[in-house]
Order: sequence, then structure tokens, then C-alpha cells
Amino acid sequence: MNKNTIILIAVVGLIELAAFWGIGKYNGLVTKDESVSGQWANVENQYQRRADLIPNLVETVKGYAKHEKETLENVIKARNMAISASNTNDKIKAEGEVSGMLSRLFALAESYPDLKANTNFQDLMAQLKAIEEDIANARKYYNGVVRNYNTDIEVFPANLIANMFKFSKKPLFEVEEESQRKNVKVEF
Repeated sequence: MNKNTIILIAVVGLIELAAFWGIGKYNGLVTKDESVSGQWANVENQYQRRADLIPNLVETVKGYAKHEKETLENVIKARNMAISASNTNDKIKAEGEVSGMLSRLFALAESYPDLKANTNFQDLMAQLKAIEEDIANARKYYNGVVRNYNTDIEVFPANLIANMFKFSKKPLFEVEEESQRKNVKVEF
């Protein structure tokens, strides 16, 4: 073999190696993107469970706190906005509003000892507490998957493949307001 043939074989080998690397990296990014979508579906599932519980909770509170109409209406309004949110960023923001409104609802319930003693209310609050824990866990896992995905599309040389195929960053859950940083204290 002459020198040109060896160089040609080496160049073809490098091109094949680069192609295999590119295909592997692309497939890895697709897999991570699907993982993000799957984890987001888990988060939305938990949000739906909470959304389904809120009307029952509000109805229970209504019987005891008739003059607190504005707070109750705001809880339902926030729930409806969260349900109708059309993209991930809007959904994250709207669900933060729901959490804030639920905090106000819990505070309202503290003012009504008879409500706190109501077994239906206690059951709904226990369900809501469990759902809130599930939401926190789903968010945590979602953030982990998104962090891995976002890192992968930003580091060199994977970012070349990510840019070529228009992979874009996904949003993380972040606490936006100081009021949302405080734990909701639920006592019966």
C-alpha cells in the first residue's frame, strides 16, 4: 500500500468514527429528552390529583367560612389557571400560584376550630398532604433529569449535535417568591 491509500483509509476511518459518535450522542440526547418528557408527565399526574382534590376541599371549607368567599374563589381560579396552562413554563408558574393559594386556604382553616375538627376536612387535608409530598418528589426527579439533559446539551462536543438538531434547554422548578419558600404548617 502506498502512502495515499493509508491516508485515505485513516481519513475514512476517522469520518466513520465521528459519524458513529454523532449517532450515539444524538440517540443519547433523544433518550434524555424522552426521560424529561416522562418525568414531566409524572409531575402533571400529581398536579391533576391535587386539582381533583381542591374542589372538595373548597366545598368543605365553604360550609364553615361563608364570609371568606374571595379566598375560596382565588383558590379555584388558581387551580383553573394551572389546569389550562399551555406550556411547561406557564404550568410551573401557575402551579406555584396554586401552592400559594393553598397556603392561604390552610391559614383560613386555622381560624375555624370546627372546620379543623371536621373528619371530612381532616381526610381531605391528609390526602392533600400526601399529594404535596408526591408533587415535591416528582419535581425533584424531574429537576434531576432536566439538569442531566441541560448539561448534556451544553457541554462540548455534545453541544454541536444538540445545536445541529435543535435540542433546547428545559425549565427547572424553582421557588420564585419568598412566601413559597415557607413550609405550610397544617395542624389539626
